[in-house]
Amino acid sequence: MREGPESDERGPLPILLVALTVVAGLVDSVCYLALGQVFVANMTGNVIFLGLGLAGSPEGSVSRSLVAIAAFGLGAAAAGRLGTRRAPHHGLVLAVATLCEAVLTVAVAVLMTVHPVPAEPLRHVLIVLLGLAMGAQNAVVLRVKAVDLKTTLVTSTMTSLFAEVLNPWKRGWRTASVLILLLGAFLGGVLLRHVSPATPLWTAAALMLLCAAYGYAIARPSDAARPPDAARRP
Repeated sequence: MREGPESDERGPLPILLVALTVVAGLVDSVCYLALGQVFVANMTGNVIFLGLGLAGSPEGSVSRSLVAIAAFGLGAAAAGRLGTRRAPHHGLVLAVATLCEAVLTVAVAVLMTVHPVPAEPLRHVLIVLLGLAMGAQNAVVLRVKAVDLKTTLVTSTMTSLFAEVLNPWKRGWRTASVLILLLGAFLGGVLLRHVSPATPLWTAAALMLLCAAYGYAIARPSDAARPPDAARRP
């Protein structure tokens, strides 16, 4: 049976979204501080940086912003195809997506462990890999819609937070998403400055793997409850 909005809001999926919000903060902190003032999870900043770069400002990089936006779009497009034919459990969709994200993030973490201060060609490669991962994450979270908790859309979240003052349930999740993203960025900054540039990425990858395992675990009971003929139906 397909889960309704209420069961999603009070079920296990919000826990995954909370963890993925921390991941977004960790990853973007590394990208901004170590990869040249660019974001891979929050695209609004990249559009601003792109405009500044086109205007000739040293604060904005046209190439890095374009690479991040393009990689994000490709990742989102790829993840948008997950489970479109069979409509699997949301936990399984999140599990597959976060496992792919973890692989990409581990690859970047390994490269940054070897090259803590990457040169410009490698920097673009790292931005592409992380952009693919975060684009996939955003697309899957948008599709799941378990709760009113966005892992990166802070501006719209804060607008809704203040506009809908009389809805405490939605305000709770929206407040949580802003604070959790702040926590992820704070942890990323601390780990990067006091341990190594790769440490926030290793932490993010570990959270992704935990999310993938948890998503698979909560999807299995739902799959087991299906009749055998329904499970084989194309």
